[in-house]
Amino acid sequence: MKSEESLFTDIKLHKCLFLTAFVIVLCSCGSHRTVQTPYSVPIHITENARVEFNTPVVTTQEVAQPATWKDTIQARLDSLCQQPLFETTQLGLYVFDLTENLPLYSFNATQRMRPASTEKLITSISSLHYLGGDYNFRTDVRISGTVANGTLQGDVYVVGGMDPLLSPSDLNSMAAALRNAGISSINGNMYIDLSMKDDLAYGWGWCWDDNYGPLSALMVNAKDNFSSEWGKALAKAGIKRSKMAIRQQDAAADSKSVCCITHTIDEVLQPILKNSQNIFAECLFYQLAVYSGQKKAGRKQAAKLIYDLIEGMGLDTDQYQIADGSGLSLYNYVSPELLVRFLNYAFSKPEIYSHLYPALPIAGVDGTLSKRMQDTPAYGNVHAKTGTLDGISSLAGYLTARNGHVLSFCIINQGVSTGRLGRDFQNEVCEALCE
Repeated sequence: MKSEESLFTDIKLHKCLFLTAFVIVLCSCGSHRTVQTPYSVPIHITENARVEFNTPVVTTQEVAQPATWKDTIQARLDSLCQQPLFETTQLGLYVFDLTENLPLYSFNATQRMRPASTEKLITSISSLHYLGGDYNFRTDVRISGTVANGTLQGDVYVVGGMDPLLSPSDLNSMAAALRNAGISSINGNMYIDLSMKDDLAYGWGWCWDDNYGPLSALMVNAKDNFSSEWGKALAKAGIKRSKMAIRQQDAAADSKSVCCITHTIDEVLQPILKNSQNIFAECLFYQLAVYSGQKKAGRKQAAKLIYDLIEGMGLDTDQYQIADGSGLSLYNYVSPELLVRFLNYAFSKPEIYSHLYPALPIAGVDGTLSKRMQDTPAYGNVHAKTGTLDGISSLAGYLTARNGHVLSFCIINQGVSTGRLGRDFQNEVCEALCE
């Protein structure tokens, strides 16, 4: 038999050999890895190669699971957001899965950014919320006094409703309505009533070289030339006037309507969203101001209603600034999250969505998206509003993913040297979401 001292020495030797063997195995596996001993004792290796023994447990080998659709999309978007472009520019991106009612992807989604013409989505959705899908733009022709032997002994008023679709043809119809009322001459004044809006001719924060406006409650073909065009229409109808000047004055309370020209909100939404018509968007913005019930209403009244809607969505209105209805203003500040919240709200309201969705440009098909994303999975799928200003390119709307989920999204590229850089990135994002 071995002595007690010899037995103790053998045990120490075996223990050292055992530990040495494990250290060699573990070092070959790298740090932060878990390996199995023959006795199923997990050993966790830390960065300083310290060996820690845990309580023996029974383990099973993990099997790699195939990536889910969500994982694949997120990885693809992660890759796109690592482009060198974003070393010198700013990106805000937010994607929401409307089918699951969950956010899908977010990158600087709460950053305050300038929306450019995607601001028109906020104006359109807010207007449909407050005014309704059956709202009409109105231009009213009214008279006061009496008609005898074809002569109006009184005044004519044209009450402006800031209708951007009012055309020379409409003015001819208005003049014809006066003639059909038995009026061939006017022995009185010709007035225009511009009381529906404030006296500001341009939007707050518009640049001097924007080349839009001036804004008026009475425009023809969205231009401030009503008085001259109205004079032509009256002459064409054979109506003579004792006083040629057309003056500005509110319609008399006792005046009677002779003719009312109307255009639907759907007719106005089409050029606003499909073709990004700025003056049309301002005209819709002022309809919100009128909804406030205040005469000579303007930006503050319209913005107040939009802020109320934002607050109802559970967002802090102090984080945003609504400066106009078109997105021309340098003072507009929103976030990708806010725009997606508006899109989601519209989607949840059929009475809004049924008017909004058909008016959005379709990728590769029409409007401002007619030449984009052709021959890609996004063709005919993406329905979205574009936005372009110097240094800004944006896109926000809806699409259907490959798995059938409906997504809402907003992409804002800020600080880009050319709009093409933003558009190319936005196209890549949409194509990735549609694949």
